[in-house]
Amino acid sequence: MAGQTAKILKFYPEKCKGCLECEKACSMVHFRTDEGGEKSAIKILKKNDSYVMHVCNQNGLCIDMCPVGALTRMPNGTVILNKAVCIGCQACVGFCPIGAMRRASVSITPFKCIACGKCVEACPEKALELVEAKLEGIKQIVFHDYHE
Repeated sequence: MAGQTAKILKFYPEKCKGCLECEKACSMVHFRTDEGGEKSAIKILKKNDSYVMHVCNQNGLCIDMCPVGALTRMPNGTVILNKAVCIGCQACVGFCPIGAMRRASVSITPFKCIACGKCVEACPEKALELVEAKLEGIKQIVFHDYHE
């Protein structure tokens, strides 16, 4: 895994106006609806006078927690959930150290960011970008923040 990278979302809060077009685009990918909200893997949250993004960083710590092997890392580094294998136990949702594995009330199958870029395309302010990140760096951040 040394040197492996993954596409992750980079957020520019100074550009964000809170329109949530990114959430709507994401919910189209996962649920074929532009509702956003609980049906979006990306969350844009108002914090003081700015916005913050909450989304999967592709660290992959959830992979080993799945009892049926429904979570895997693709060759491009993105962690995906195989819905045909998933049994809906929600172990990944409960385990995710950053709370980025999502579930919506309309489905037992969890979902997450798949780094497809639809949110980037939908953002009128260009506040999102897909960038390459080294997996080792992502894991260090997660373990440092959550497993001291």
